[in-house]
Amino acid sequence: MKKTTIIFDFDGTIADTFPYIFEIIKKLAVEQGINNLTDKDLHSIRDKHPLEVIRMFNIPILKLPFLVIRGQKMLKRNINQVKLFPGIKEVLFKLKEKGYRLGVLSSNSVENLNLFFKKNKIGIFDFVKSSSNIFGKSWALRSILKENKLDKKEVIYIGDEVRDIEACQDVGIDIIAVTWGFNSKKILNKYQPEYLVGEPVKLLTLMN
Repeated sequence: MKKTTIIFDFDGTIADTFPYIFEIIKKLAVEQGINNLTDKDLHSIRDKHPLEVIRMFNIPILKLPFLVIRGQKMLKRNINQVKLFPGIKEVLFKLKEKGYRLGVLSSNSVENLNLFFKKNKIGIFDFVKSSSNIFGKSWALRSILKENKLDKKEVIYIGDEVRDIEACQDVGIDIIAVTWGFNSKKILNKYQPEYLVGEPVKLLTLMN
């Protein structure tokens, strides 16, 4: 695989924010008048496309940016408790040692990302970009390519959601989808990423 730059998603790929995102979803659901949300309902979200989740909670599209910002603020209060996925830190440093240029693109805020990276002593990224529009990753990816003068053929993205796959397919960037994050292996496979891996160490095998 002849790649020079690896762009990582954050939530669900590097950081295990899933438990906190679940709590945020529960609170937002109550605000939408959904008071009987069970853990089974929450876990079923992993098999759904984001648009299905939005319809599930009857969330107006125009309200999404405000909910994302609120979610970021709620997550910031817990950022010191958020854990790295086991093995991912070692993988990041080994990829850096191999000479790859590393970046992050996330719908989380840059402030949250930098707080997390500082706490976990991961100061190895060449660029960190936030896109508050949860369906705006295509635009953000194109922006990264332009700002960093990158050839998309030499770039690969690593993410955990179907919207990551869709964004990469739209831009023409290869993607490694990981199954330890938000979306399940079942739905990730349905959207046909170039690669699908189930544990961080497998990334080193692909990026040899």
